[in-house]
Amino acid sequence: MRNPARISILACALVAAGCQGGEDVVDPGPIDELPRALTLAEQQIIRSSNVFGFDLFRRVHASETGANVFVSPLSASMALGMTMNGAAGDTWEGMRAALRMQDLAELQINESFRDLEELLVTVDPRVTLQIANSVWSRQGIPFEPAFFTALTDYFGAEARELDFGAPGAADVINQWASDATNGLIRKVLDRVEAHHIMFLLNAVYFKGQWQRPFDPDDTRSTPFTRADGTQVQVPMMSLTGLSWPYARTQDYEALELSYGGGAYAMTVVLPAQGRTLADLAASLDAPAWDALVAGLDSARLEVGLPRFRLAYETLLNRPLMDMGMARAFSSAADFTRLTPLARTDPVCIHFVKQNTFVEVNEEGTEAAAVTTVGVSVTSLPPSFIVDRPFLFVIRERFSGTVLFIGAIGDPALEEAGPGEDPPPPCQ
Repeated sequence: MRNPARISILACALVAAGCQGGEDVVDPGPIDELPRALTLAEQQIIRSSNVFGFDLFRRVHASETGANVFVSPLSASMALGMTMNGAAGDTWEGMRAALRMQDLAELQINESFRDLEELLVTVDPRVTLQIANSVWSRQGIPFEPAFFTALTDYFGAEARELDFGAPGAADVINQWASDATNGLIRKVLDRVEAHHIMFLLNAVYFKGQWQRPFDPDDTRSTPFTRADGTQVQVPMMSLTGLSWPYARTQDYEALELSYGGGAYAMTVVLPAQGRTLADLAASLDAPAWDALVAGLDSARLEVGLPRFRLAYETLLNRPLMDMGMARAFSSAADFTRLTPLARTDPVCIHFVKQNTFVEVNEEGTEAAAVTTVGVSVTSLPPSFIVDRPFLFVIRERFSGTVLFIGAIGDPALEEAGPGEDPPPPCQ
């Protein structure tokens, strides 16, 4: 978990009532900019993370047969960023290429992750964003001390040695994930295998209330048309008589709903009539996303958004291999900076798995992600009614950091994802 002392100090600074004898919390007012300028390295890592995130999302969405997808580029890039500190040679280069960080040196990557995390969790005191990292190593296995130093110094990672052979080993790691996500994600590991020597986890927890909450009394059961033309009744929230950031092109309509002080927002992207969610997902890359955000302008709209809740799980091995880091999953991987075992035996990434959760309701949004890296040895006003499959993105508006990307094909479906077992390691 993140450094408890640092979190306590930060909490006192942000929540005056909790640390100054019950005084009222001062409303900081609307947030119009970041509290400080981003460094060039931070700008590059945000850009790289967003390019990586949309590429990852497109690949996951294209491979899924289920209706719904929800991933966290931020969580995946941070978990892999930690793991990179144990890689060397072509393995390190491949991971850096997959993360789209070719222009950054390792120290820049580590420092930018550290500084960006501190910025994101403090930018809006009316939104809760918690980021935690941990690394779990098998007892009795030698590891390089410099690897743990990098993870604690730059990622604030909790480093723990664990008896992987104990019956409750997976339960201990699952409990950490549950604690780090306020109980939203309770299980990331089914079991610990004999070939596993390390697990690296990143957890992201987000909770934000709408600046303009929906009235539950206005929520009505409304038909939602799935991609195959069938319909399902969903609880449709609604707001009327307000202006929103909005864009419309021949390919999509987009609407932005802000949280808290305005630093964080959800952008809902609805395919234009005649286009499919698959078309939209396949065309959405980082440049297209930048153009979409730049095109948002104020419009008075009637808004309808389905209330939904989704728990999702996906194995990221194949997308990451296709993005350039296949060597890290193979017997040719070089993780000599992680453990001296790698000098004589194949040490590789066995799996990269992401578990996510999101709930959108009248009050706001609660979302979480845990990325686990397993290391092994071998005339009415115009309307924006979301009544068909759609995309949504949760981002910090001023830095441009994308936290989550989702696709909802059926809001009534509360669990999704293939949940398949990873292949044998180091193939």
